[in-house]
Amino acid sequence: MDVPPPPDEESEISESEIDDYSQKPYLKLQTGHYKVKKVNGTLRCPFCSGKKKQDYKYKELMAHASGVSKGSVSRSAKQKANHLALAKYLETELAGSGHAEPLPRRPQLKETEPKPGEVYVWPWMGIVMNPLKETDDDKEVILDSGYWLKRLSRFKPVDVNVFLVQKDCVVAVVAEFNSDWSGFASATELEKEFEREGCSKKEWVEKRGDSESKAYGWCARAEDYNSEGPIGEYLSKEGKLRTVSDISQEKAEDRNSVLEELSSMIAMTNEDLNKVQYSYNETAMLLKRVKDQKKNLDEAYAEETKKMHQMSIRSIQKILEDKERLSNELEAKMLRLKNWSKELEKKETLTELERQKLDEEKKKNDAMNISLKLASHEQEKADQNVLRLLEEHKRQKDEAMGKILELKTQLDTKQTLEMEIQELKGKLQVMKHLGDVGTVSVSVNEVVDEEDEKLKKLKGEWGEEVHDAVKTALEEMDEYNPSGRYSTPELWNFEAGRKATLKEVISFISNDMKPVKRKRT
Repeated sequence: MDVPPPPDEESEISESEIDDYSQKPYLKLQTGHYKVKKVNGTLRCPFCSGKKKQDYKYKELMAHASGVSKGSVSRSAKQKANHLALAKYLETELAGSGHAEPLPRRPQLKETEPKPGEVYVWPWMGIVMNPLKETDDDKEVILDSGYWLKRLSRFKPVDVNVFLVQKDCVVAVVAEFNSDWSGFASATELEKEFEREGCSKKEWVEKRGDSESKAYGWCARAEDYNSEGPIGEYLSKEGKLRTVSDISQEKAEDRNSVLEELSSMIAMTNEDLNKVQYSYNETAMLLKRVKDQKKNLDEAYAEETKKMHQMSIRSIQKILEDKERLSNELEAKMLRLKNWSKELEKKETLTELERQKLDEEKKKNDAMNISLKLASHEQEKADQNVLRLLEEHKRQKDEAMGKILELKTQLDTKQTLEMEIQELKGKLQVMKHLGDVGTVSVSVNEVVDEEDEKLKKLKGEWGEEVHDAVKTALEEMDEYNPSGRYSTPELWNFEAGRKATLKEVISFISNDMKPVKRKRT
């Protein structure tokens, strides 16, 4: 039964303690406490049981263990120590088993074949000696390297060089083969074929000088490498003397070096992947935060729009209610005056003095009636101005709202959006400025302070005409009601643009008022 590693049952270790700590999991791997082999013949990492990849080949598991132990930034020091123990276990315990990646196949040597301790020329080379006869008419063909490359093609040489030796009586051919074990097999195969035909190096040495013209061949060794003449010079220039054991060891070292390089590349790739994953997570969090902020802004905007709409409705309702109340009061007063006038006319038993008093009262009532009519007229004008002001206020509010919506769709960040909305909200405050002018300061029962900050601001934003109108209104409010500063009905000379004098009022009444006819009994 596989026993998974305990989840951090000990305290975390430091990077400097990795080598020492790796001895514990290595011992458990040796005792079988942690399992590496699986039933189906594949390998597994006992320290990554929760990962998706569970089946490994020997080379893949070695690369995984080496990569985690050497450079994974996402793994703890304890995990690195565990994988270091796994890499050591794979190298020492499983390297010779069927799970390890096999070394390049080396040809099996028989007793009659060259021994591993023999010294060969490497890269592998074969030598062919072909004596020339005086009667040979094809010397130029025999001296052509292409001829020998074709003749020796079954041994798959990669290159062929031709020399004339022994006073130009012998053609010497050096055939170069691949530097791997397949090249060694080709070189030894060439040697064996010439041996079967009785044309080995031994026969060449023994029959040298015979008139028989046939080729002899063998695998180049140390004796040929150290010989004098063109062949020895070429072999010492192009090759080295090596034993089979030396070459096997070098191949194994090269393979281990490649494996370590690949492991390092895998570790670096894993580290890059971890960095990319971290960057992706950070970007995803930032995107989520931006979306949440956008959602909050949308909700705040909707709530603010709703509040402004409700405030506008309440303001309009209040204005309309006040207008209706004042109209009702005015009509009630006019009705009472009318009834009173009728009652006075019905009295027929009044004395002259009473009639005079009655006339005076009636004049007063008529004057009051006229004043009330004027006030009603002014009220109607004020109502019209209020309605126009409301319409203008609604239009400006709609324009501001439209601007807010346009800016909201164009802005990319929360800061810019908030700055633009605050700027537009500031412009909206201008619409409410008429409600703020009532707080302009006035000096001690009558001069408006020209240095008041709000009056200066009003003048700068709306011009001289609006400034003077507000100033005049404040002076009039202070004149008629300095304590409460609210509007008071006043008889007005519209032609002169000022308050009507008493003389002008009496003249107006005398011209327009019809004399009250006294009913006689």
